[in-house]
Amino acid sequence: YLGVKLGIYPCLIFVGVGAMTDFGPLIANPKSFMLGAAAQLGIFVTFLGAYALGFTPAQAGSIGIIGGADGPTAIFLTARLAPELLGPIAVAAYSYMALVPVIQPPIMRLLTTKKEREIKMSQLRPVSKTEKILFPIIIAVIISLLLPSAAPLIGCLMLGNLMKECGVVDRLSKTVQNELMNIVVIFLGITVGATATAEAFINVQTLSILVLGVLAFALGTAGGLLLAKFMNLFLPEGKKMNPLIGSAGVSAVPMAARVSQKVGAEADPTNFLLMHAMGPNVAGVIGTAMVAGFFIATLTNH
Repeated sequence: YLGVKLGIYPCLIFVGVGAMTDFGPLIANPKSFMLGAAAQLGIFVTFLGAYALGFTPAQAGSIGIIGGADGPTAIFLTARLAPELLGPIAVAAYSYMALVPVIQPPIMRLLTTKKEREIKMSQLRPVSKTEKILFPIIIAVIISLLLPSAAPLIGCLMLGNLMKECGVVDRLSKTVQNELMNIVVIFLGITVGATATAEAFINVQTLSILVLGVLAFALGTAGGLLLAKFMNLFLPEGKKMNPLIGSAGVSAVPMAARVSQKVGAEADPTNFLLMHAMGPNVAGVIGTAMVAGFFIATLTNH
């Protein structure tokens, strides 16, 4: 259990996630950062909602982070701020991550027109090896200086990515992507499951966490979509973004990007949005980790 309590397991998972992530689409289209940031809207609205319902600020922050659709980050934050809610929050976070293909499409169709869903985006520019190596180093340094509380998660994510992109530690890169990741996920599941007692689950508080979690997730999806639509007002014809990629700003990598691709292909089978959606998708991972760092810095001991 100390692996959860001390935040070791989530950080190790982030090393694996970093090694499996390609930041190329994000580097090629920096506007994706804004979509990833907009998708954090659900976290802050749900934080206020949970606080209004009588949860403490620390508990409300832990519930809000479910909206980031990032299981390891939710566990990392909850273990620090509200360990008594770890079981319900972990179950809610991972459940909604798994339900991305069910929850997101109706919201995406509701908030966009068929014409918007048919928008085709030009191919992303090729990203050089130098850019891919410098990106994780620069991001890790900037975020660690701005928000030291987020440094463990962001640092591990970028370390994993650097392992993959530098090309000189292939054996380590393959290990963190496969064996290490699988082992840590098993340990994480067992230890979190061991805290999930019947008393902690079968009560009104847990039900309200599950409801607030799905609200956070829906608002995060809507936030990314609506910002993409807003940005299109200022973009010239031919450079407009397909708003569907905004919904991928919730972390769930790469499932949210696949959902953007699927819904876009329903409107126009020749439309390929997957790589464009991966930009906001990985930006969402960075954004959620930064929000977690912000909550740790401001809500600890509240």
